[in-house]
Amino acid sequence: MLMLKKEANKITGGLSKPGKMPEGSYNLPAAACQTGSKLRKIKGTPCHGCYAFKFRYNFSNVKAALARRLASLTHPQWVEAMTVLVKKKKYFRWHDSGDLQGVAHLKKIYEVCNNTPGTMHWLPTQERQYLPMEGSTYPDNLVIRLSNSKNNTAPGKAWTHWSTVVDKGFHSCPAQSQGNQCGTCRACWDPKVKHVTYPKH
Repeated sequence: MLMLKKEANKITGGLSKPGKMPEGSYNLPAAACQTGSKLRKIKGTPCHGCYAFKFRYNFSNVKAALARRLASLTHPQWVEAMTVLVKKKKYFRWHDSGDLQGVAHLKKIYEVCNNTPGTMHWLPTQERQYLPMEGSTYPDNLVIRLSNSKNNTAPGKAWTHWSTVVDKGFHSCPAQSQGNQCGTCRACWDPKVKHVTYPKH
């Protein structure tokens, strides 16, 4: 029997709806970031002054929703429920706040991607230790962008797709000039775009 969206929302905690994104996202508490929680204390890193500890993320209802999503990751039907919620979207972002919690979490995301071939997925992450090793594969409809751990730095060679925060000067993300929205830009989801730069915010 096909799972209903109502049940899928209950299992997963529901999707998040950041205004910048074209079709929603899924977020977790930034406090649960394993690498990001360390970088947050270091100036000159993209996690320093993290936006996910400010503004609406401090609302009690938002905090409760983030906690529900984090707790849901171990639910035996999480993959099925996420598939139900994501399957009709053309573009989906993983983690507008928060990050990977481990290998099991990453594998579940792979399953959701494989279950939704009509959706292009984007996963930004600082969690290098969970990325596939050389020779392994991940879904064709998933772009994993490794975030540079320091601002204003060139992408490395350890991974295929990267992102960098720049304090000033040129940046390729157009959101700042178009109402803080992606608009028609889909560079972050595009496997042909190897490196994306964001302005510090």
